[in-house]
Amino acid sequence: MAAKLSFSDLWSDVCAVRERSPLVHSITNLVVINFNANVLLAAGASPVMAHAHEEVADMVGIAQALVLNIGTLDPYWIESMQLALRAAAKRGIPVVLDPVGAGATKYRNESIEQLLMTSLPTVVRGNGSEIMSVAGSAAQTRGVDSSAAATDALGAAQSLVQRTRGVVCVSGQIDHILDASHRWAQLSNGHAWMTRITGVGCSATALIGAFCAVQPDAWRATVAAMALLGVVGEVAAEKVIARGRGVGSLQMALLDELQLLDQSTFEQRLKLEVAQW
Repeated sequence: MAAKLSFSDLWSDVCAVRERSPLVHSITNLVVINFNANVLLAAGASPVMAHAHEEVADMVGIAQALVLNIGTLDPYWIESMQLALRAAAKRGIPVVLDPVGAGATKYRNESIEQLLMTSLPTVVRGNGSEIMSVAGSAAQTRGVDSSAAATDALGAAQSLVQRTRGVVCVSGQIDHILDASHRWAQLSNGHAWMTRITGVGCSATALIGAFCAVQPDAWRATVAAMALLGVVGEVAAEKVIARGRGVGSLQMALLDELQLLDQSTFEQRLKLEVAQW
C-alpha cells in the first residue's frame, strides 16, 4: 500500500519552519555559504555556518539539525564534519549529507566514505551521478554536475537506503525521495533555469535540514522541503521571464517566493506522486 501524504501535511511543515525558526548548523562549501544562509532565512529558519574544530561540537549542541556539504572539501573541513557528526549522533539530531561531486576524484570519494564510517546520516541528497557514486555504482560526474538522470540512479538510491537505513533524495527534473520503509515520492515541479544558479541544489539540502528539525519523519520532511523549493522555483521563474529578466533576477526571486509563497499557490502547483518501491 502506498504511503499517504496530503498537500496540507506538507504545507503544515512549511508553516512549522516559518513559525519555529529552527537553528540549522551548516558546514557547507565556500561557493554557496551566503546563498544557503539566505535561503534558510527566507524560508524562516535560522542558519549558522561554523567549521572551526574548537566550536563545531558546541554549535551542534544548540542546533536542531546538522547539514554537511563537501563541495569545497579539504582535510580540515572533513575533520570538522566528523567532529560535528559525532556530536549530532550523541544528541540524536538529524543530519543531512550532500556528497557534492561524488565520483569526480578519488579524494572526494574517500572523504565521503570517511563521513559514512563516522556516523550514518539521516538523509543523503544528491544528483543522479552523486547518488550512484556514493552507492558504489559506476557513474561519471562532470565537476559537480550530473551526467546521469535521476531515474538512472533509482537502483543506487535503493542500495544506499539499505546501507544508511535513512532517506535518500535523488534530485533532477523529477526528484525521487525513498526511505527504508519503501516509501517513494516523486516531485516534478521546478524550472530548468534553477540549474543555472550556483547553490540551488546545495540550498535544497540546507532546506531539508530545516524541515527535519521540525518534522520527525525525515522522509516527509525531505518531501516537504523539495516540494517547497520546486514550487518556488517554478513560480519565481515564470515571474522573472514575464518581466524579461534572466537567471540573475531569478536568484533574488527565489528568495522572495520562499518568504511569500502562500498555501493556495503551493497546493495548486504541487505535482506529487507517492508509491512504494
